[in-house]
Amino acid sequence: MPIATVNPATGETLRTFDELSADEIERRLAAAASAFRQYRTTDFAERARMLNAAAGLLEGDQEDIARTMTTEMGKPIAAARAEAAKCAKAMRWYAEHAESLLADEHPSDADVRDSGASGARVHYRPLGVVLAVMPWNFPLWQVVRFAAPALMAGNVGLLKHASNVPQTALYLGELFRRAGFPEGCFQTLLVGSGAIEAILRDDRVAAATLTGSEPAGRSVASIAGDEVKKTVLELGGSDPFVVMPSADIERAAGTAVTARVQNNGQSCIAAKRFIVHTDVYDAFAERFTARMAALTVGDPMVEATDVGPLASEQGRADVEELVEDAVRKGATALCGGGRPADQDRGWFYSPTVLAGITPGMRIHHEEAFGPVATLYRVSGLDEAVDVANDSPFGLSSNVWTRDEGEVRRFVRDLEAGGVFFNGMTASHPAFPFGGVKRSGYGRELSGHGIREFCNTTTVWHG
Repeated sequence: MPIATVNPATGETLRTFDELSADEIERRLAAAASAFRQYRTTDFAERARMLNAAAGLLEGDQEDIARTMTTEMGKPIAAARAEAAKCAKAMRWYAEHAESLLADEHPSDADVRDSGASGARVHYRPLGVVLAVMPWNFPLWQVVRFAAPALMAGNVGLLKHASNVPQTALYLGELFRRAGFPEGCFQTLLVGSGAIEAILRDDRVAAATLTGSEPAGRSVASIAGDEVKKTVLELGGSDPFVVMPSADIERAAGTAVTARVQNNGQSCIAAKRFIVHTDVYDAFAERFTARMAALTVGDPMVEATDVGPLASEQGRADVEELVEDAVRKGATALCGGGRPADQDRGWFYSPTVLAGITPGMRIHHEEAFGPVATLYRVSGLDEAVDVANDSPFGLSSNVWTRDEGEVRRFVRDLEAGGVFFNGMTASHPAFPFGGVKRSGYGRELSGHGIREFCNTTTVWHG
């Protein structure tokens, strides 16, 4: 894929970029290794000062970078502004909390004595240069949720961003430089996917993190495994949204729409499979479908737009194939099911609700990365859990119930990295984020995330 800004609302190529040469990649690897040797010795106060400065710069740049994101990948402008604000918030959160999250841990006195030590503690040290391979769908947030904790822990970063968001990628590299981070601490590499293996195998790179597709995750994990290097993977998701009889159906239906079409439906943590108890299925389906059908699809720069274009022509084709396969095999499109009639340019797709899904349909097991929802009718809690878990993915989940017994069952039995009750999945710097099964491994955010790229060191005194 060429490195280029292509406006998905029009299909127009606005800017193209050359890939870095081998010599320039080498220069940047050397700069990263050199920066780490010095940066690792800075204290938390100095790191926090620079990260807070980056947050302030981002807040000042909010409108400009929001318009850049919308131009490059099509998210509604209001959502782009919110993404920028969320990134600044996460930076400030880690600037405030990193020191306490990485404070030395002290075993009990009894365990210290039992080990024969006069003293012992657990100390966290940075690993080094971390390669971040990031996707286009949240082009600021996906990077910042890695960069903020990694930099606060004393690591340095190399960003290989998606090829269709090069201007956002370059902005990020400049942002940390403008904030005062030493040269080489955080660098954007404009390279294609073919350059990743050599960079990851380089001895100066200590670890990698990837957010993206399952094939991309497999590739990076296999290379890193061959080199015995740490990885964190956040891959696809096909999150269930379970509605039980005790739920507030009106609120559940309204939240369900937002949960499905956030970021034009292109979110790993978007609810995709709506699993509804038969007692409330008709009431939920009616409300949900009506609200999906009423969404405004159009120019993402217009404030009133609810759903913009998909980020690429291939992305729309992938969604079309999933829907066509389901309908051909017996599913019913309660709304949508194709391209909007009033959009003759760009890669738009209508908000769609499919009912009558069966296991033989591709969409039952594959992730629909667009504004397409699937509806399932279930007879009880056991069937709801079975349908929810009948997926190769396990990123997050949503459950609507006011029954405490059901809450305990879902927490115990759902195969996912998160269970959100009476609301929709969202990420926050204070809570760990990540999945199980083919959704990946490791965690981002919170104390768990900042410690992923640390050397957990036992310090023992005789």
